[in-house]
Amino acid sequence: MNDSVEIYTDGACKGNPGPGGWGAWMLYNGKEKTLHGGEALTTNNRMELTAVIRALEALKRPCSIKLYTDSSYVQKGITEWIVGWKARNWRTADKKPVKNDDLWKTLDVLANQHSIEWIWVRGHDGNDGNERADSLANDGVAAFL
Repeated sequence: MNDSVEIYTDGACKGNPGPGGWGAWMLYNGKEKTLHGGEALTTNNRMELTAVIRALEALKRPCSIKLYTDSSYVQKGITEWIVGWKARNWRTADKKPVKNDDLWKTLDVLANQHSIEWIWVRGHDGNDGNERADSLANDGVAAFL
């Protein structure tokens, strides 16, 4: 996996639930790619997950990835919580169904095709990549406002 990619993702929601958007800014070999979209009625967590899924789906082969997200839900979910969820057949520690399990299952399959370093960044804190992803996510929401 010599292909090294940097990905910044973000989700946005106006109301939670409400109209939502997702965005991804991808950097590879001096080139960049932007992705964004949205849904009329969704949650912020679903948009955060969708941003990561759409970015990983855009890759054409296994890559070494630094993936930046301001969502601790995404970062902790994929690096810590998912092991227990899978062991408990997609149930939380208190036996409730895992929320957004459809997206988590998709993300699990995609993430396992790559070598990913999951990096949490503070949102709206001047990180250029995060600001770009946030702007793209808001572009995604705009279509539904």
